[in-house]
Amino acid sequence: MKNIFYYKNKLKLAVMAPAVCLSLMLTSCEKEVMDLMPYNALTEETAFTTPERINLAVVGIYDAAQSGFYAGGAVRGYPFGAAHVEQGDNRGEDMLNLEAFYAITYESNYNAASANNQYHFETLYAVINQANVVIEGLQNALASNIITAEVAQQYEAEARYLRALSHHELLVHFARPYNHTPDASHLGVPYRTIAVNTPARVEEARAQGRNTVREGYDLLLQDLNFAEEFLPETRGAALRISRATKGAAVALKTRVLLHKQDFAGVVTEGRKMVPESAPFVSPIGGYRLTETADGPWAANGNNTESIFSFENSAIDNASVNGSLGQMYNAGTGGRALVAISPIIWNAAFWPADDDRRDITVSTTRAIYTNKYRDAATQSDWSPIHRYAEVLLNTAEGLARTGNDAAALSILNAVRGRSTDQLYSGLSGDALIQAIVNERRIEFLGEGIRWKDIHRLAKEGKFAPQGIPAKVASANLQRTDYNAASGSVREGARTIAAIPYDDYRFIWPIPITEINANPVLAAQQNPGY
Repeated sequence: MKNIFYYKNKLKLAVMAPAVCLSLMLTSCEKEVMDLMPYNALTEETAFTTPERINLAVVGIYDAAQSGFYAGGAVRGYPFGAAHVEQGDNRGEDMLNLEAFYAITYESNYNAASANNQYHFETLYAVINQANVVIEGLQNALASNIITAEVAQQYEAEARYLRALSHHELLVHFARPYNHTPDASHLGVPYRTIAVNTPARVEEARAQGRNTVREGYDLLLQDLNFAEEFLPETRGAALRISRATKGAAVALKTRVLLHKQDFAGVVTEGRKMVPESAPFVSPIGGYRLTETADGPWAANGNNTESIFSFENSAIDNASVNGSLGQMYNAGTGGRALVAISPIIWNAAFWPADDDRRDITVSTTRAIYTNKYRDAATQSDWSPIHRYAEVLLNTAEGLARTGNDAAALSILNAVRGRSTDQLYSGLSGDALIQAIVNERRIEFLGEGIRWKDIHRLAKEGKFAPQGIPAKVASANLQRTDYNAASGSVREGARTIAAIPYDDYRFIWPIPITEINANPVLAAQQNPGY
């Protein structure tokens, strides 16, 4: 694979801006900068020779996840600094692409050479490889008594959490959902667990094909079980949201198990963080919903609800060509390239008086989310897990396993923060649909909509059976926004739906990877 050559000679294990060092309170940063071999050019041989350098190597995985390279050196927030939100939203129908920037994704016109798909794939595997390099280095450092077993296990847990997060992102874009075949024996993506850092490893990687989806889910759950066991439950204030914790591992497990349709497993994992009755405060980490719906966004680096986010700052961000504050923001300085679609704005299940409608900016052209509001310095953190998601994941698991009363209580806890129009008497499919609908409102502009379409499309009951029809920007009129009206003007939604069985439901393996790996060349997704 192309990205494996990033590490063939010299590993950039901790490419961090000075401000990031300060935020992490790493006392070794100044010393490392003054070394003859600075920390942003550490070789694999030197990166694991001191505890301070090892910590920087672990931080380097987060940095790779927050700001991988796009098109030969540009930074646009691939994969998790912003791109996972932007690409996930533009694959669905609830956010609306207004310009050419995301048109290929929004209109499903991608091919094996499309840059957005290619760099999502390549930067995700770069994160995975960096995690594997660090895991191998930790083992060597432990054997050399440079760090203790406890420290090695915690760092490995962080690396394995990020490895699992990356593999799951790949699975929801480049492979069919878990329930596509009865035993999930269809092709997933290659699950990388070795560091590709020598010529021999390069050849080994070139011989690896795609694991089945079942194998991929089994392996990433193994990673998350390890992460849960060895990650800390809490961290100091500076790192509480920006470094992985036990809560992050459990949160990702609830998401993964929903995709696997292991609903009993969702409940088991969810109950680790969701009490049997209100008030809902997590026994792990003390997470709870903020008092207002705007709480996670007014203070995205310091609130009670965010479990894990990737930190962006004024000097380390996804740039004006990628940051959430630029792409989504219609305020001063924002480029306003992605708006809220009338499809969700007009949905009858979203009450007109819902406070979440106030986390918006309205212009003469459209209505935009205001979750990301720093267009000037692009410092909005990129969300991965909020307690609201754990609550709704658990609620769906409970509803799917017949515990309607408990599911309804949790659903209303999330909904009741923003509106007095609570649900009563729901059960069965109607309750499940209400939970899925609530996810569309609560996670609007967070990239989760595609994940829900992906996992629900084959089932064909609670979400579109494929890529949904969308409003075309050329046909948008400002009067198309009619809150809670339950309808969209005829002629606005002119980007046609694509059925589940169409090849475009999943992305192609990029041509760069096909050219580099003959095994993958024979396993390209059909139709490309």
